[in-house]
Amino acid sequence: MNTKRNGSQISTKGPAEYFIGTVRIDMLFQASEPSHTTAASVTFEPDARTARHTHPLGQVLIVTSGTGRIQRWGGPIEEIRAGDVVWIPAGQKHWHGASPTTSMTHIAVQEKMGGKNVEWMEKVSDDQYATRSEELSIVLRNEFDKANAVERLGD
Repeated sequence: MNTKRNGSQISTKGPAEYFIGTVRIDMLFQASEPSHTTAASVTFEPDARTARHTHPLGQVLIVTSGTGRIQRWGGPIEEIRAGDVVWIPAGQKHWHGASPTTSMTHIAVQEKMGGKNVEWMEKVSDDQYATRSEELSIVLRNEFDKANAVERLGD
């Protein structure tokens, strides 16, 4: 048995080659044979996000605080919130990060295959992120307006 005490691990800044904006990574544990599982707590400041990437054996994100965004390749941007658990299948190209106005922290759990747990790809530009965030805001606002309209009609 091995206990890692809170505060015993060094926080690192998310490398600019893989992250956009201010990101802090707190490694929770590295794979210890025979396991291939790793996990980190990752905090994204508003507007911060990953580059697009894949995981050879998939990834689980457990959102612990804040509000964020995630998008799989070719899919719509989705909002994620504290308490959400997201499964990303093996090889699925995606990105994730904070919302434009709120920070977000998640625990990322993934397995290594051939010594790697991630394949990094191109960055999500500010224009792509802003456009997709604006589209999501419109969708969320429309859903809110619909809910309020139904509520008012019932009065």
